[in-house]
Amino acid sequence: MRTRRTGSGGTPSWGALIALLFAAPVLAQEGVEFSIQTDSRRVGLEDVFEVTVTAAGAPADAQILLPGSPDVDIVNTRSGTHRSISMGSGAGPSIRTVRTVSLQMRAKRTGTIRLTPAVLALGDREWKTEALQIEVVRGSVPGRRRPSQQDQDPFAGLFPPGLLDQLNDFPVPRPRDAPAGPDMPGVHIPQREADVFMRTLVDSNRVTVGQQVTMSVWVFSRAEISAADAFTLPKAEGFLTEEVDAPTQLASQQRTIDGVPYRAYLLRRRALFPVKAGELTIGPASADIVTGYLYAGEKRHRKSRPVTITVDPLPPGAPPGMAPMQVGQWSVALEASRTVVELDQPFNVKVTLKGRGNVRGQTVPKLELKGDAFRVFEPKVEDQVDTPRGRVQGSRVAEYLVIPKRTGTFTLPSLSYPYFDPETRQYEVARSDPVQITVVPGRGGGSPVAQDSTQLEEPRDDAAARNVLGQQQGPRPIRVTARFESPSPPIYGRRWFWPAVFSPVMLLGLLAFIQGPGRSLLGGRKGDERRTLTRAAHRRLSAAVKLKDSGSQQAFLGEVEKAVLAFLTAQLGSPAQGLTQQALEEKLAAAGIAEPTRARVHRVLETCAMGRYAPGSGSAAAREQVLQEASALMDGWSRS
Repeated sequence: MRTRRTGSGGTPSWGALIALLFAAPVLAQEGVEFSIQTDSRRVGLEDVFEVTVTAAGAPADAQILLPGSPDVDIVNTRSGTHRSISMGSGAGPSIRTVRTVSLQMRAKRTGTIRLTPAVLALGDREWKTEALQIEVVRGSVPGRRRPSQQDQDPFAGLFPPGLLDQLNDFPVPRPRDAPAGPDMPGVHIPQREADVFMRTLVDSNRVTVGQQVTMSVWVFSRAEISAADAFTLPKAEGFLTEEVDAPTQLASQQRTIDGVPYRAYLLRRRALFPVKAGELTIGPASADIVTGYLYAGEKRHRKSRPVTITVDPLPPGAPPGMAPMQVGQWSVALEASRTVVELDQPFNVKVTLKGRGNVRGQTVPKLELKGDAFRVFEPKVEDQVDTPRGRVQGSRVAEYLVIPKRTGTFTLPSLSYPYFDPETRQYEVARSDPVQITVVPGRGGGSPVAQDSTQLEEPRDDAAARNVLGQQQGPRPIRVTARFESPSPPIYGRRWFWPAVFSPVMLLGLLAFIQGPGRSLLGGRKGDERRTLTRAAHRRLSAAVKLKDSGSQQAFLGEVEKAVLAFLTAQLGSPAQGLTQQALEEKLAAAGIAEPTRARVHRVLETCAMGRYAPGSGSAAAREQVLQEASALMDGWSRS
């Protein structure tokens, strides 16, 4: 602000200047300046750019017609004003009013788009800006500063948005060339509550069972809304729901309804999936809408109208295995973590159902392998849901733990998933590719011979399986091979004949040595080793007791398994680790172990393997049970 002496009039007082500022009408005005500018002439489809219209020196009743284009969406609108006083030389003070309207826009297509000129209308007079041309590219323009709500607003942060408009009583700017009808289908201005009203909108009033209906709850207001309190979602009985958009802050969008500009606020958007046919009703939503700010705020209770959806049943001719909620576009895939596995070594098999529709309402095809070639544990199911452009899509993955029990080459069968496509109005069946699994002998013991299976392919011979293992996993296991020899010589000419003749004498001497001086040496050494291993096994079992309540399930069961295997090694006199189930069974039977004890060994080791390979399936009671079994096995071994 600047003052200047003018002759004998003296310097005007500050009180006079303040009175002049708020006087009405305006005492003096300079020439009208009307302009338009944008923060960028090159933007991306993902960018929000800002166009600012400025009117300086225009009367308060002048109307601003904003620029527009069918190729852009108006994301937000804000306006403001400020006044300045200048002291002319001899002409007295003049007040200059500057009004700004900022539009945040997003382009709807690539290429060059043209915004119509902005117009300032006052009676028969018009001021017009130039038209803007914006170049739009795909994605986002790197390095370009995104517009914020405080850009080009001198009062940002000092007053809430929209307060200056209400205090200065400026008319709400109207978009230029606004359409005559509503730009939101099905929305009309009510006769009552025209200033603020609430609506529940759906993208379709007629769908099929399981087909998505997108529901949006909106508030339309002529004035700025500062809050929406006590918001109640509409009841949707007969629908499964999935959240699509839940704004945490109120953001206005400019909409034209019946030719009248409104501020539109999205409160919630959800995807609904009907579970039954018939006339289903979406109940009303309600909220306490607060317009204005500070002491000028006013609260109004508003309620939307109920919406009726006509749900048609699925057409006849459904394929076998079709369920009512299997609607959308789906694909199924079968994948194994390894295609060459060793006997009794676990691997993972994933069944993935992916597509568009009610992801959480689908049932993943079950992996069923009949016969005794594989042992399949219950799957772990995980969901991944996304809602691009308001459409629900994603995947459900069922991950199985599989343990092979026989050698050979097998084929996991193809899985099928029937569904109804609401776009083509036809039934489809998604199928996965089969997966071939080769099971080779393990390196720690015997290998069961492959047999016929009703659900799997006939296995090939073990030689082919060993060749695959040699190509992918290094050295092959040592196998006994047969060879042809010439006829043997007479029995007395064989190498073993004379040692066999003298062996009884040697055995008697060895027996005398064992019964005499070697008894204490050999027997004591073997007994000491056995007792040492047995004590080590009991110490491991004691460590498992400490992990029963405080440790993880895998650590607890691993310690129990190690304790039992160490105990069996001590009792059998040879390593028990690394043996397959059948090899260990044969070794226990050869050692004369009774059938109840062998069954207890099998139960303990099977429980440990199942708990380690399928985490999350154990409980406190199950841990206590396996601990008691292991303790009873070790304590009662000598009595068995």
